[in-house]
Amino acid sequence: MSLPQKNKSRRTLLLALGVFVLPVVLAKLALEQHWFNYGVTNQGELSTQELTLTDLDLTHEAFKEQWLLLYRVPKGCDELCQKTLLAVNNSYTLLGKELPRVTPVALFENPITDKEQTNFRHHKWLQISISMNSREKILEKELVVVDPLGNVVMVHKSPKNEAGLNHFSKAILADMKKLLKYSRIG
Repeated sequence: MSLPQKNKSRRTLLLALGVFVLPVVLAKLALEQHWFNYGVTNQGELSTQELTLTDLDLTHEAFKEQWLLLYRVPKGCDELCQKTLLAVNNSYTLLGKELPRVTPVALFENPITDKEQTNFRHHKWLQISISMNSREKILEKELVVVDPLGNVVMVHKSPKNEAGLNHFSKAILADMKKLLKYSRIG
């Protein structure tokens, strides 16, 4: 075999090895260097602690076989809080045909004022006074998603300013649609 043919054979062999080995090496590097987010599609944070409605001292006849959107309303609900409640309500309304499977619940620490009551008249929110036990486990301005079995599944943090309201609303809607699509309960 002549020298040009040997070089051509070696080049072909190296090219063939490169075609098969290079993707494996790149895949290993991608996994080790965390170049992607491992297929996470949820927008909120999945609950890492085991928490149920019983742990939160929340029992109500309307909770049975329902997905719940629990929002802890802070003391003295300011304008951003009111807009956040409206964003949560809009996400709830946009669930469309899945609407009967979900119940929004506002958890109040103080008695509801007349001004706050007028804001809830046109919504289908359940309004419940929050217990001392629940105050420690659900932070103010936090939206908690509870499955029909009474388990806390996901937590969404409220935005710090009005610019984040649109993303907050879309995140809740996306997560709820996925949960309701794949859920066979509730």
